[in-house]
Amino acid sequence: MADLTITETNVSSSAVTESGTAGEQITAGDAVYLDATTGEIKAALNDSAAHSAVKGIAINRAEDGQPVSWVPAGNVSFGAILTVGEIYVLSANAGKIAPEADNGSGEYVTVLGVATSTSVLKLGIINSGVAVP
Repeated sequence: MADLTITETNVSSSAVTESGTAGEQITAGDAVYLDATTGEIKAALNDSAAHSAVKGIAINRAEDGQPVSWVPAGNVSFGAILTVGEIYVLSANAGKIAPEADNGSGEYVTVLGVATSTSVLKLGIINSGVAVP
């Protein structure tokens, strides 16, 4: 399978959000993490335990140095792009979301949530800190 193709204008949530400062361009729908060195929010990537420690899903676009908000838990709507019952994880592509079956050898596993409808992902973030053997 492939990463979800997310249309930014379809990303929304009524859940409680958190916010910080973007350390690079962030797109609404990106999975984000906190860079411990700079204190900035960046697009998460499953290449290491640090980069895959997802804080949530961004709900707005932000350029480097701009404010960005994300949903750490609850429901996020993406439009009709999900498969009901599918478990979604952090992708090997920065910020992207993929079906669980896409995790490959050497990639760190971060569960983002389960699709409860074709448009809603129920977040239940699990940052495992371990890579697929």
